[in-house]
Amino acid sequence: MNTAQPQTSRVIIIGAGPGGLCTAIKLREAGIEDFVILEQAAGVGGTWWHNRYPGAECDVKSHLYSFSFELKTDWSRPFAGQAEILAYLQHVTHTYGLHPYLRFGHTVRAAHWREADSQWQVETTDGQLFRAPVVVSGMGMFNELQWPDLPGLHDFKGTLFHSARWNEAHDLSGQRVAVIGSAASAVQFVPDIAPKTAKLTIFQRTANWVAPKEDAPYTPAQLAHFRADPNAIHESRAQIYQELNEFILFNDPKIQADCTAAALANIDLVNDPALRAKLTPTHPFGCKRPLFSNRYYPVFNLPHVALVTTPISGLSATGVVTADGVEHPADTVIIATGFQVTRYLSASEVTGRAGRRLEDAWSDGAQAYLGMVTSGFPNLFMLYGPNTNNGSIISMLEIQVDYILRQIKRLARERLAFLDLRPEVHSHYNDALQEEIRAIAVWQAACGNYYSVASGRMVTQWPNTIDEFCARTQRFDAQAFEAQRAPV
Repeated sequence: MNTAQPQTSRVIIIGAGPGGLCTAIKLREAGIEDFVILEQAAGVGGTWWHNRYPGAECDVKSHLYSFSFELKTDWSRPFAGQAEILAYLQHVTHTYGLHPYLRFGHTVRAAHWREADSQWQVETTDGQLFRAPVVVSGMGMFNELQWPDLPGLHDFKGTLFHSARWNEAHDLSGQRVAVIGSAASAVQFVPDIAPKTAKLTIFQRTANWVAPKEDAPYTPAQLAHFRADPNAIHESRAQIYQELNEFILFNDPKIQADCTAAALANIDLVNDPALRAKLTPTHPFGCKRPLFSNRYYPVFNLPHVALVTTPISGLSATGVVTADGVEHPADTVIIATGFQVTRYLSASEVTGRAGRRLEDAWSDGAQAYLGMVTSGFPNLFMLYGPNTNNGSIISMLEIQVDYILRQIKRLARERLAFLDLRPEVHSHYNDALQEEIRAIAVWQAACGNYYSVASGRMVTQWPNTIDEFCARTQRFDAQAFEAQRAPV
């Protein structure tokens, strides 16, 4: 039994990524100062702290990838890179005085609801205890690394690391490098590392659509305009927002056709017709996460770069072995297989009322009301939770934080011990949501996307516009919750 003395507060925030930071800022605006932010890393930023691979950048335009209450007028280019985004989040942390609330190096192992006093008890991996009536999880989707289940993975004698935990001390110059995976991270880092390597072999399981990116750096004149005209950034944000709202529905034939044509033209940058064929997807644009790069396809014109589409059977001590028995020698293997995006908060041990485990509640896939609340887990809110992935994450997070703050204020205003979502509301919402998802044709095509789990439930994607998500979170829904009054 853990006998450590718990540290108490009104709210525990898990994670100091954009969602956790936004929550903290809004709590302070509401006059709530009694909270703590538990962050496993040594700094703020979440995925932008951890993902430091070369070429890491956002696929949402920078003017919209910032908080509406803290606009940045001097982004260097339309799609900002990791270092610039991290610097922005660090700036936000400093500007809004969040450092006193941060607890770095605190990895959450478990969270348990205490029936006796209507409190959550959160335990970190080093045994520290934190207790509060409300928990807001900012763990999101990109938390647990996805490692491929390959025989011999630990037998490889060279250097091996995951792209999301880039080995910055390791020099790839003159190395034979094998990249396992060809999706979002690989598309970004491969062009940066290719010129350094002696041999670069990219192992592709399924071809992805990679569309071109309008990403020329802003000129000094453009930056001066953004700084001088207060409306310029707002106009840019509004335009980006509208474009995203139309794009993310994947139901406009013209937009689909235009995107497909642009991606095909991008593939035409590859000189070898046989390589072009291997790099051309057979599924419709949008079935998997669309990717954007002007630099990825030209890499395959380099004489020392190879694309392998034969399935991998395992790793040997000296390279990667494919199903045809061929060993592809390598000095370094980079695993670019992303994250376990369907686990969310269940990556930690979480128990709710009557000791029910979140993992059991999600036995057929993660699900939550408005992506934030699961029945049976009182006063527990999730940011970037199930079925909230689409559009601008920052915009979606601000909407979610506003909703969560309304529930926290209700707890105080009505002197409630807890709010617990009614089971029938939870079921009705998620059943209807899956119906909406099934209506999006491109997501039903066979393409091996990460959106679904074994049960067939799609647990990551939001099937509507950002506007619609905002509208649903603003509806009066007090009756959706069981409200338990606190003892006098």
